Amino acid sequence: MNAVVTLLIGAVAIIVGYGFYARTINKNVIQPDGKKATPAKMFMDGVDFTPANRNVLFGYQFKSIAALGPILGPIIAVQWGWLPALLWIIIGTFFIGWVQDYTSIMIGVREEGQSFGALSYRLISPRSRMILLIFIYFYLWLIMGSFGVQVGFNLLTKVTVPLGVIIIILVGILAGQMTYKWKQDIILTSVITVVLAFIGIYLSTLQPVRDFFTSLYGYTLGEDGKTLVSPTLFMTVTQAKFIGSLLVAVICYFGAVLPIWRWAQPINYVSFWIVTLGILAGVIGLLIWHPGMGDFPAFTTFTVAGLGPLWPILFVTIACGAISGWHSLVSSSGTARQLEKETDALYVGGGSMFLEMFFAVIAFLTATVAFGSFQGYKDAGGGAAAANVFTTGLATFMNKVGIPMDLGGAYGGVFLTIMALTIMYLVVRFMRVASAEALGDKIPLLKNTHVGTIVALIFTLALIWLVPFLQIWVMFGAANQLMASLALLLVTLWLKNKGKAYQWTFWPFVFMFITTIGALLFKAYEAFFINLPKTADPVANKIANVNQFTTAQVIIGIVALVLVVTALILAWDALKAFRQPAAKRAEAK
Repeated sequence: MNAVVTLLIGAVAIIVGYGFYARTINKNVIQPDGKKATPAKMFMDGVDFTPANRNVLFGYQFKSIAALGPILGPIIAVQWGWLPALLWIIIGTFFIGWVQDYTSIMIGVREEGQSFGALSYRLISPRSRMILLIFIYFYLWLIMGSFGVQVGFNLLTKVTVPLGVIIIILVGILAGQMTYKWKQDIILTSVITVVLAFIGIYLSTLQPVRDFFTSLYGYTLGEDGKTLVSPTLFMTVTQAKFIGSLLVAVICYFGAVLPIWRWAQPINYVSFWIVTLGILAGVIGLLIWHPGMGDFPAFTTFTVAGLGPLWPILFVTIACGAISGWHSLVSSSGTARQLEKETDALYVGGGSMFLEMFFAVIAFLTATVAFGSFQGYKDAGGGAAAANVFTTGLATFMNKVGIPMDLGGAYGGVFLTIMALTIMYLVVRFMRVASAEALGDKIPLLKNTHVGTIVALIFTLALIWLVPFLQIWVMFGAANQLMASLALLLVTLWLKNKGKAYQWTFWPFVFMFITTIGALLFKAYEAFFINLPKTADPVANKIANVNQFTTAQVIIGIVALVLVVTALILAWDALKAFRQPAAKRAEAK
């Protein structure tokens, strides 16, 4: 298939999905009222509840939901062939993805900005609040682990990346100051900050900057005379990876403890333009080049080594590019508290999800067309080195519009890093809130913003240092999609309580719930009954560190089972709530 045809399929899906299906649901079922006071206005505190311009909020929403998921997921998933991956990206977004994002915003707006924990207490059962908080904490931990490995180990360890990332963060802080303190025009703010961000990315490619980070990371030439090698500090963690992971922790700390307007929102807004312009350059390059997929197979095999069977694993490998539970948390507890008008919800929530779908299509093409063949994709690292595949592929596309490969590679590295970081500090913020809600009464210290944040970051570093990326990624994807199914479950109960049509959220819930439970059970079985027995002969199974390998499998297996048990309890309680008589449901209105 030609790349241009693929882009057209994505464009048609947006036109029909957003322009017809989403608008029909919005008009006939949800029926937003632009004159109603939103939580952002009713509870405005300048921290969490703050009315935001719809365009600024669109940028915030997109950058808060679009991280490594829509990039790495498709690149990993094409190992089953390009056809299953592309179909799930398009169909998943069309019928499930935007539905979850939009309804999560609206349930948050209509229920006065309440969190999912509070809503589950009221809509499902009193115990469901604690169960959901436990689930959410483990789920968020997996997000931090999967993204943290890629950012701390693979991206920030590239000498052309750290300076560009630091400058974008500083520029984002400037954007917040210009917008909220100096009251500058949004266009002027955007132009100044985006230009400064691009200058920062260019400076990161200069030789003195490269030399500085080469020295900082302790890089020396390996035996091949080409590869840079950093000394190992402990287990498989090198000096470069250690510094990179600590830098991740520091950035996430500030993002979690500072007010939204001071850090998260403006940095995400500036990053939105970096990402959008990168996508635009990539699309233009593709249109100029218009390559085909060559011998890249439409379908390879049902079971991929190291990943598992197409069903259910493909549907959790491509997470954010089709549907993502993370989106529901951002939408309900973040965006819903910043929405100025109800009528902005479809534009912000649904629009952002369809844009993310298109973004996933671009990532899909970096794997399937950028390297000329299936073997070229594997030679670039394949699914195990998905970040490298994307940065090289995007640089190749950008090169077609005249951007040098060196600058394009640096741009791609900064692009990916900021994509992840702008999500990660929000994840830490949610982890801190979840731990305070769940255990704050028994352990008052966890109510302290700084303590809750530091605890979350310590857990994150442990996961990053102990568990291999692909294992964390599949677990994250399964937990992510299971979170999405639980969000759809809450929305379904809410719609039924309000006497509104709920089938369009109920059936997506059923599919995602069964699929993700299956994926988690598979990962638990794999960890305990396939991988752990390999430690009996570590030499034959090429296990470098037996203790680390064993610890990783135990963590993966236990977390998978905890997620399954908590989800089943929530589903059981929800079923009982769903079957309540109409008189009882009316009390919840």
